[in-house]
Amino acid sequence: MGPPKRFKKDTDRGKWKKRKEDHDPDYVNDEDYNENDAEGIPDAAKNDVEKQDEGALEDEFGAKDYRSQMILKTDNISRPLWVAPNGHIFLESFSPVYKHAHDFLIAISEPVCRPEHLHEYKLTAYSLYAAVSVGLQTHDIIEYLKRLSKTSIPDGIIEFIKLCTLSYGKVKLVLKHNKYFIESPFPEVLQKLLKDPVIQNCRLRKNIEDETKDKDGLITSVLNKNKAPQFGAKSLPIVNQPASGGAPTVSNDSATPNQTNIEEIAIPEDITTFYDKIDKEDEDEEEQQLKTVSFEVNQEKIEVIQKRCIELEHPLLAEYDFRNDSVNPDINIDLKPSTVLRPYQEKSLRKMFGNGRARSGVIVLPCGAGKSLVGVTACCTVRKRALVLCNSGVSVEQWKQQFKMWSTADDSMICRFTSEAKDKPMGCGILVTTYSMITHTQKRSWEAEQTMRWLQDQEWGIMVLDEVHTIPAKMFRRVLTLVQSHCKLGLTATLLREDDKIADLNFLIGPKLYEANWLELQKRGFIARVQCAEVWCPMTPEFYREYLGCKMTRKLLLYVMNPNKFRACQYLIRYHERRGDKTIVFSDNVFALKHYAIKMNKPYIYGPTSQSERIQILQNFKYNMKVNTIFVSKVADTSFDLPEANVLIQISSHGGSRRQEAQRLGRILRAKKGAIAEEYNAFFYTLVSQDTMEMNYSRRRQRFLVNQGYAYKVITKLAGMSDEPDMMYKTRDEQGQLLQQVLSANDTDADEEKIPGEGPRPMIRKAGNMASLSGADDAVYYEYKKSAASSTANKHPLFKKFRT
Repeated sequence: MGPPKRFKKDTDRGKWKKRKEDHDPDYVNDEDYNENDAEGIPDAAKNDVEKQDEGALEDEFGAKDYRSQMILKTDNISRPLWVAPNGHIFLESFSPVYKHAHDFLIAISEPVCRPEHLHEYKLTAYSLYAAVSVGLQTHDIIEYLKRLSKTSIPDGIIEFIKLCTLSYGKVKLVLKHNKYFIESPFPEVLQKLLKDPVIQNCRLRKNIEDETKDKDGLITSVLNKNKAPQFGAKSLPIVNQPASGGAPTVSNDSATPNQTNIEEIAIPEDITTFYDKIDKEDEDEEEQQLKTVSFEVNQEKIEVIQKRCIELEHPLLAEYDFRNDSVNPDINIDLKPSTVLRPYQEKSLRKMFGNGRARSGVIVLPCGAGKSLVGVTACCTVRKRALVLCNSGVSVEQWKQQFKMWSTADDSMICRFTSEAKDKPMGCGILVTTYSMITHTQKRSWEAEQTMRWLQDQEWGIMVLDEVHTIPAKMFRRVLTLVQSHCKLGLTATLLREDDKIADLNFLIGPKLYEANWLELQKRGFIARVQCAEVWCPMTPEFYREYLGCKMTRKLLLYVMNPNKFRACQYLIRYHERRGDKTIVFSDNVFALKHYAIKMNKPYIYGPTSQSERIQILQNFKYNMKVNTIFVSKVADTSFDLPEANVLIQISSHGGSRRQEAQRLGRILRAKKGAIAEEYNAFFYTLVSQDTMEMNYSRRRQRFLVNQGYAYKVITKLAGMSDEPDMMYKTRDEQGQLLQQVLSANDTDADEEKIPGEGPRPMIRKAGNMASLSGADDAVYYEYKKSAASSTANKHPLFKKFRT
């Protein structure tokens, strides 16, 4: 008979894991993850700076004593930073030099937690890579940290900064004439790379007559550096240069005049002089010519080269000299005279275009803070063919409207490429499409196939990637190999994922160029002031009894359909409708979404809702005074532009996803017209069934927003709900009927919604019976006894005698 087939189950599980990983952006494979197997990460990144403080003494609470490693300066009061040996940096937001220190830390480190008075940052290899990519030098970073710090800088931190920055920023990936080149002003660096067998296999050896080659086959050329472009002269802040030659101070911030005077007087002289020195060096560098060497590489192996260069300690910087590009035609687009950029939008764009070239990278701005305007401005600055990639068809329509609102582009210049809208692309300068349309692997229609071929043949000047945190999924990564673009700009509000693939963006697109502070934008009125609240809804005895004894999938349906949660949702909707507010109710579970919406007689949008119906519901929500509440599933998590909404109620969510929590908050973050800045003008409610696993999920979901400085208010009882008339599920009989509906629902009703682009559902093992094999899960066999008259009417006389 042979040995038993023991490995069949593991093989099938492996196939499922591969399918899940290919399609699900948030898939985490805990069994396969190994901290020591860090593919595509430089050796510098593998050196954990936090392990350098192992010798520090700890107290009973785990706090470490660094006094022996850090010497306090005499003028520490006027300096804003504490730099710990484990790489964590603490910034006093009330310091007079906060502005200088904050901009500097955003450039060199990753924000960890930013409450109102004290911010925490962390030095990482990738954050230092991003600092080098925007022009900061190793000695500048170390010297400025020393001047800002209250104490001496630990030796381990200095060594870590040198290790991560000395080899970074020396190699660039350039697209010329529809061909990719590895370029560097240091020939010895390219020769080192070409000794690597992986990079040798990716190199293309072709004769290029109009370029000069050396004996190693490297192409030599001379570049002229240009000054950086200026953005929106109307919105530029007034810059005051102190007479003593100190650092400039910005006078159009929300600080009071007294705060501004304190800042000008109290800034230590060594900080201001060094600030000017860095600026002067940048100006001198812009005016000089640069001799570079390069070699051509295979386009299909770009991701392999990027990963390998990171492992060799020479990450590739992607830059585009758009002003000197004579091959690709300019498009006739510019910002409208009425368009005014906000200061933080200008700052992010200056990071991108700081040296006269367009750097590839990621800009992180809160939802509702104007990411679309940043993307439109970047396209207007480059003035070459632009490709914009979005998550959904609704987002495509919104991006088209954004281009028409902020720029001089018209319908003839903008082309849409979605499943429902296929404009003719020939002659257009801006193409807006979705990730799924580009990565579609099934057979296309003839028209879509022709558009796709045209798209791949073009040499795009700039590619704008909206909601860029989805890119690390393998399905979406194909976009970067299918389409050729000189510059890639990623836009997102939540640069985080529940897996560890967010670091892949560093070599797929580029480093993080800028990240805004949510609370700071809220104080200055650029985004809404939101009151976050968690409403605890007790489970009814009958529902909780079933919850304790049922399987996991049924538990989800029970705590979502909790009658007390339904009533809390109904009360909050009525309360805010009386105030004249616009309310969005989110539910990941479609069974609950339909039940809540139909019972309350409200419109709802979910996956199968057609594009025309979605637009009609959204238009009514925006402009119809009688439609003040809509129910939506997770299809509206991203790219739904609803500036009128100021209340969000969450009844069901995707486990402990921090990203989804932040994205949903962003639906109501857009600044409200005519609102008083000191008062809350938006409300974010999360309804949680008490004493269920939903409470644990809620805690995990809130981590990102808490780190941004938001606080959640816990509400155990809604005042006035017991006195509200005509509330549903108030009696025990109504609650019992609802429980029967929930218990009779299929297991699939407890699943979250499946939306296009997420891939197949995971396989779930569940108990069944013989009837399940025939698909008769919900069917019951009944015998009906007919009346005697009808049963004997058509029978043969011989049988009537025996069957009456």
